[in-house]
Amino acid sequence: MSGVSSEEIPIIDVSGAIAGDAQALERCARELRHAYEDVGFWFMTGHGVPQSLVDRVFLEAARFHAQPLEEKVALKINEHNIGYLAMKAATTRHSDVSTNNKPNLNEAFFVKRDLAADHPDVLANKRFRGANQWPAGLPGFREAVVAYCDAMEGVALSVLPIYAVALGLPAEHFAPAFREPQYTLRMSHYPHTPVLGEGEYGLAPHADTSFMTLLAQNKVPGLSLRTASGRWIDAPAIEGAFLVNSGQMLNRWSNGRFRATPHRVVNRSGSERYAIPFFFDCTIDHEMVCLPSCTDAAHPPKYEPTTYSQFMTWYQTQNYDHVRNAEGVRLQAN
Repeated sequence: MSGVSSEEIPIIDVSGAIAGDAQALERCARELRHAYEDVGFWFMTGHGVPQSLVDRVFLEAARFHAQPLEEKVALKINEHNIGYLAMKAATTRHSDVSTNNKPNLNEAFFVKRDLAADHPDVLANKRFRGANQWPAGLPGFREAVVAYCDAMEGVALSVLPIYAVALGLPAEHFAPAFREPQYTLRMSHYPHTPVLGEGEYGLAPHADTSFMTLLAQNKVPGLSLRTASGRWIDAPAIEGAFLVNSGQMLNRWSNGRFRATPHRVVNRSGSERYAIPFFFDCTIDHEMVCLPSCTDAAHPPKYEPTTYSQFMTWYQTQNYDHVRNAEGVRLQAN
């Protein structure tokens, strides 16, 4: 049940709603509405993802980042946002929470849907629909990561009716928009950073881009959330739960009704920290037009319609050095 204070992070057991219980669906929708309108984050329990699979992927993240740098750089991140992002290779520039940020003190490996080499989108080099880059020297890595992505996609799809009802829409409203969801798994490594300079973070304050982010619980602290009142709090950990938040795409789609809550990471734990956020979005070319329940004569749409491809192209150009550099070269060539 959700807490009384808007500064508490609600805990929502989704098992009944997933199982088709109409009363549970309505209850979860009320709690989700409170979470996104008043807080910005919530804890999902009753999701059914085996803890053993979650633990395995944390181990795989540590295993990947323990490789020699040359092995990781060989999988350098590309225009599809797939591959290895080196330490300090991204700077949070799009945030309205903090400015003048220094490059983020984390490294990450990005995976999307595991498309076959002969998939039409791969052959056409469609942006954000490329083939994954897999490490050659880590047996079992690909299998574990794909299994986790499959499980997380299933959970995210199963709770879409809760989102729809929470927004005053029919339970099936989002189904056409998510006929083949776009998603990204980010396997991050935050080294211990006891001393930070001004504007320096493991990950600077920002709001996610996604419709929904699902974050497996981390035994090593470091994540902080900004509440609706503007106060920063350390994220608590609830064993077996996912910490879930909406990002800029759902915020835009809902005409600002559902919050995109700022958060940041600083690792002063004394040990290495790994994180495996799963970013879930609608079908890549689906146009997100202001939801009918979120606009009326007194509340006209605040944002132009957009697609995942359009929004993420803008976002990456703002924040990722490899994309900014490539765009600069392209402009010079023209």
